[in-house]
Formats: sequence, structure tokens, C-alpha cells
Amino acid sequence: MERIFNFSAGPSTLPVETLKEASEKLVNYENSGMSLIEMSHRGKLYDAVHTETIALARELLAVPDNYQVLLLQGGATLQFGMVPMAFLQEGRTADYILTGSWSKKAYNDGKAVGTANVPWDGKDENYARMPGQSELNLTDNAAYVHICSNETIGGIQFKDFPDTGDVPLIADMSSDILSRPLPWDKIDMAYAGSQKNLAPSGMAMVIISDALLQKARKDIPAYLRYDLHADGNSLYNTPPSFVVWMTGLTLKWIKSIGGMAEVERRRDEKADMLYGMMENSGGYYRNPVDTATRSPMNVVWRLPSEDLEKKFIAEAQDQGLSGLKGHRSVGGCRASIYNAMPVEGVKTLVDFMKAFMEKNG
Repeated sequence: MERIFNFSAGPSTLPVETLKEASEKLVNYENSGMSLIEMSHRGKLYDAVHTETIALARELLAVPDNYQVLLLQGGATLQFGMVPMAFLQEGRTADYILTGSWSKKAYNDGKAVGTANVPWDGKDENYARMPGQSELNLTDNAAYVHICSNETIGGIQFKDFPDTGDVPLIADMSSDILSRPLPWDKIDMAYAGSQKNLAPSGMAMVIISDALLQKARKDIPAYLRYDLHADGNSLYNTPPSFVVWMTGLTLKWIKSIGGMAEVERRRDEKADMLYGMMENSGGYYRNPVDTATRSPMNVVWRLPSEDLEKKFIAEAQDQGLSGLKGHRSVGGCRASIYNAMPVEGVKTLVDFMKAFMEKNG
């Protein structure tokens, strides 16, 4: 069976080259007589994979020397709780900028741990845009400011990261990690679930400054301690070895195609093609978010009616275009066009959209 184009938000499509290499080596890794995922995480073969994965992440994201790259189980959702447990000490306040579903989930975990303030909430505008710097009512001397850099469900992205001064900025980057260079002078910690731009689900990549790491609490359960993970090179406990391996293969693929420069070029080509189609549809396909902050990773749209949306999604599936149903909380349609989505996939989607509009317009 031929592969279809998978536009799901996560777990999402992975590079075919990565999947093929993993399948070829899955049963007998490097002539060891067993699979990598059967091996001890203390052995030389796994250690080489683990070390290379972290080194590639540092290289591709230009991570400064005074930042640590951690590979932790639990995905981004565990980070929602780990962050306040580690940094929201009693008597302090954390700021959570609310821009959609995922930033709200992080906020809910934050306020379950301690005092959480909301400097800006896009609820009244249906979370259709990101705030500007002048709109943020940040707390003086907050423990940290938390954002979701790209809201997967709503289809909006911070194009410029907020300036939080001396207050650490922590960013959930699950759906746009490795899609753009990062301003490390503004970001003290970035974390991302693996299931969108990195690998299968089950892991979070955490990139944290040494300065913030020094502030992490040590009087909490061991797995929640960032210092233990940093000191142990993310080998404090048995790591999610398969996900680490797949992450490393994906990072090698990114490097092989030309690194971040080529990722950005393909990102813009795909996003411009899809948004351009909507802009030229005479309102048939309507993108409901602010143009200035629309996401190049998760593109959302509505058709003239819900019945047409259901028909569109069903017929698209029949044409090998999968995962186009919008999140159940908002409805509509959504195409996640992460790094591994080929340009050909977006071209095929755009051609289908044109044909569907001509037939049902």
C-alpha cells in the first residue's frame, strides 16, 4: 500500500527516510544480534545514540554552551506540572500568558501548585491572535513567565518571543520546535513533546539554561528534579530509548537536507501555498485567525457550513489526505504541516481544495 499524506497534529508524520532506517535496523542493530530497544541504556551502542541525539539538537538549534539539553519521559504534559513544582516556590507568582488550549492546560497545573497570574488572556477574541508586548501586564519579579509559542489547536504562533526582562521565560514549543532559529537571549527554557516535529510520542526535549537550572527545587520527588536529569545526562532513569533513537534519526535527516535553513525554506513554501489558496478562494475557505500571528505549522480553516466540512474531510480521506478534521473543541478543518510533511503533500491538498470548491461552491 502506498503511503498517504498524514496531516494529523500528533502523533504526526515522520520522514520516510527515518522510518526506513529504523525498520532496517530494528531487529538487529549494528550486527549486535538484538534490537537497540532491547539493550541496556548503560551500554556503549545505546550511549552513542543518546550522545549523538543531544549533540545534533545542540548543533541544529544553536544551543549555547550554558544550556542543558534533556530528554525526559512524559511528553510536554508532564512538563506542565514539573515546571511549577521546580520553580514556583511558596510566596512567589508565575505568569501564564493564555493564548489557547495548551497554555490554559499549563496554567491549570501551575495554579494547582502555587500562585499563577494571567498577564493576558485571548478568550474574548476566541484565541484568534497572539498579544503584542505592550498588552502584557507582567508581574514584577515573577518566578517565571510561561507561554505556548505555537497553539496547535488554534493555529496561532508567537512570531517574536515576549521580552520578560530579568524574569525567566519558559516556552512550550511542542508544535514548532526545530521549525525556526531561537533567540536564546530571551528564552531560559524551551520544552517540546516529541510527537510532532521530532519522533513518536512519549518524550519531551527540554532545553534549559544553567542559571534557571540552579533555581530548581531539590526538595521534591526525584523524577521532578531537573538537576538530577542534567547531572545524569538524561540517564537518571531508563530513558525512552526508542523515542531517543527516532529523534536522533530525525535530527540527522534535518541535517542531511540542509539544516535549519532548508527547514525554514520548506516551511514557508508550504505555509504560503496553503494560506494563499485560502486567500484566493473568495471566502470559501476562511482562516479565522489574525494574519500577523497565524501558524506555519498548524493551519486551520472553516468552510461555508459544517455539512460541507464533513463532506470535505470524508472525501479528502478517500483521496489519501488524512487527519484534516479540526480538534473536537473547535471543529472545522486543520492541516498540520510539520517538517516531515513534504511539499508534494501540501500541493496535493491544495489541488483537492480547488477541485472540491469548484464542485461544491
